[in-house]
Amino acid sequence: MDTIFLHDLKVETVIGIWDWERKIRQTVLIDIDMAADIRKAAASDSVEDTLNYKAVAKRVQQFVEESAFQLVETLAERIAAIVTDEFDVPWVRVRVAKPGAIRGAKDVGILIERGSRSDG
Repeated sequence: MDTIFLHDLKVETVIGIWDWERKIRQTVLIDIDMAADIRKAAASDSVEDTLNYKAVAKRVQQFVEESAFQLVETLAERIAAIVTDEFDVPWVRVRVAKPGAIRGAKDVGILIERGSRSDG
């Protein structure tokens, strides 16, 4: 199974548990790795035969911009569900980072994997 990836997607959203965080928008960085069999697309050279990562990016950006979760865990889980359910992806790895959330650390976040990879 091949992997189509989308890394460092920057989105402004309401995220966090503290009162001050509920009143502002913060940047989250999102990485999405998606299982896909790209052989048909490689042979046809047609976007219709592959997972359209631009469509995934636009859908995730819209969702995250409109969301207001307390936990990055919840945000990551919902992103994974969108990718697997709406784009028929059998396996996804989602990383959501919240830069500057912990003093002294570049970022903090969550990395989850959902579904299963198949080398079919």
